[in-house]
Amino acid sequence: MAVATKKDPVGLYILASGLVIGADQALKAWVSSHIPLNAAAWEQVPLIPGLVHMTHIHNSGVAFGMLQGGRWVFLVLLAAFAALVVWALAGRKLTASWERWLAVIALAGALGNGIDRLFHGYVVDMFELEFMRFAVFNIADMAINVACIAYVLLTFFPPKKKAK
Repeated sequence: MAVATKKDPVGLYILASGLVIGADQALKAWVSSHIPLNAAAWEQVPLIPGLVHMTHIHNSGVAFGMLQGGRWVFLVLLAAFAALVVWALAGRKLTASWERWLAVIALAGALGNGIDRLFHGYVVDMFELEFMRFAVFNIADMAINVACIAYVLLTFFPPKKKAK
């Protein structure tokens, strides 16, 4: 069993999670009230011309719209993932600080989309890339994907430990 040398910053984990979930839910609410569902090109909001704009779609599936209509399955998987992350954090199974932080950020993203699934049955997505055909996504999706990609990269290329 790993032993942490410092107390985990649980308050910071909660704050970071709250910021990710809050930003995600706030933007989804804004998009839902300001951009028509399945917006036509002239109704979309440009963010970075030629790169990304905001639109408004509902996705009842997962990435790239796969597995449509799996609301309750996704919520059960979310509950299992949340329990796993809490168990790993509480049991100090994640020994490196970066592992704990990435788990917290991934969980925050999963909870952001889980809130949509629980209350609406779908996830609100809004960011659409203009330079390539790609899935429309949201802040929660970015948190999940960035955390997972960073976890894989840092697993294969771990940070060097500082010499004492």
